[in-house]
Amino acid sequence: MPKITYVEHDGTSRTVDLEPGLSVMKGAIRNNIPGIDAECGGQMSCATCHVHVDREWTAKAGPPREAERTMLEFADDTSEHSRLSCQIRVSDELDGLIVRTPESQG
Repeated sequence: MPKITYVEHDGTSRTVDLEPGLSVMKGAIRNNIPGIDAECGGQMSCATCHVHVDREWTAKAGPPREAERTMLEFADDTSEHSRLSCQIRVSDELDGLIVRTPESQG
């Protein structure tokens, strides 16, 4: 199973095993990861699952689609590496993925 590491804004990290096909957001919710509230349940109608994908994983995680980019406009602390974790699907290719929650979600 792919391992995904979630890093809080204070540097605290947790690595969890997630099944392929699950979203990075659902993995966070199932594992009680702080900083990912997912108020809309993964329907891409909020930005409470906003994460920063570590630079070395940006290409593998892929760019946000237009609708996701639009929703990210409502998020705080965005960067060129911002993604909604509900839109990143876990795959074997993402084994080792590192995502960081912004301070505004801490």
